[in-house]
Amino acid sequence: MALNDKGCSDFHISPKLAAAKKASEIVEDGMVIGIGSGTTVELFIKELSKRISHEELELFGVPTSYQSMLLAIEAGIHLLDLLECSELDICIDGADEVDLKLNAIKGGGGALTREKIVAYASREVVFVVEERKVTKILKYPVPIEVLPFSTGYVLKTLSKVMRDYGSSSKPRLRHGTGKLGPVITDNGNFIVDCDFGDIENPKKLEKELSLIPGVVECGIFAGVADRIIVGGEGGNTYELSR
Repeated sequence: MALNDKGCSDFHISPKLAAAKKASEIVEDGMVIGIGSGTTVELFIKELSKRISHEELELFGVPTSYQSMLLAIEAGIHLLDLLECSELDICIDGADEVDLKLNAIKGGGGALTREKIVAYASREVVFVVEERKVTKILKYPVPIEVLPFSTGYVLKTLSKVMRDYGSSSKPRLRHGTGKLGPVITDNGNFIVDCDFGDIENPKKLEKELSLIPGVVECGIFAGVADRIIVGGEGGNTYELSR
């Protein structure tokens, strides 16, 4: 792991916007971009839109959610899917938490399955976060996308896995605020959130969760990112890299 100070400073912008602006600067004309989801990515797309307008860039994108798709269309990014382009130049995405080894937990917005597919389909993966999301050991609750049919079995199995990892918490089926009932992903599935406490071995837990029948994908992204752009106070940014 290397920490690189990039020397960007603007006291009038937030850490999240500073990181998003820095990410927009690494995109080059003609690139095919994997576009993640979430509030940081929303800022990234808006910053990229300015470059598209001012520099007359032609960019292509594979969005991971309806939110990102609508924002990309508005920004002037030409949409593709993985049938048209199976390998992307770069993936830009946010994260709920990252550690110093570039592991991450994602899925707060419920798009974790498509985000993981797009990340693995990209030549380079860049996560963009605020400094407060950087930690030595991952501990953020892990989102898990689950087939509705399997929910009862998966909740029971996840309870056992959590006990094995020393957690006294229980898996929680995520409910939305805009409608009654569980959150439904863009794939038509449920989200279960699991608090494992400190995650000492993200790769091991990621594999264990993914092997549970009925689990579509989990929100641990172990060893996926090539670098992480971090926005700090005063508009400063720096990078974590391998």
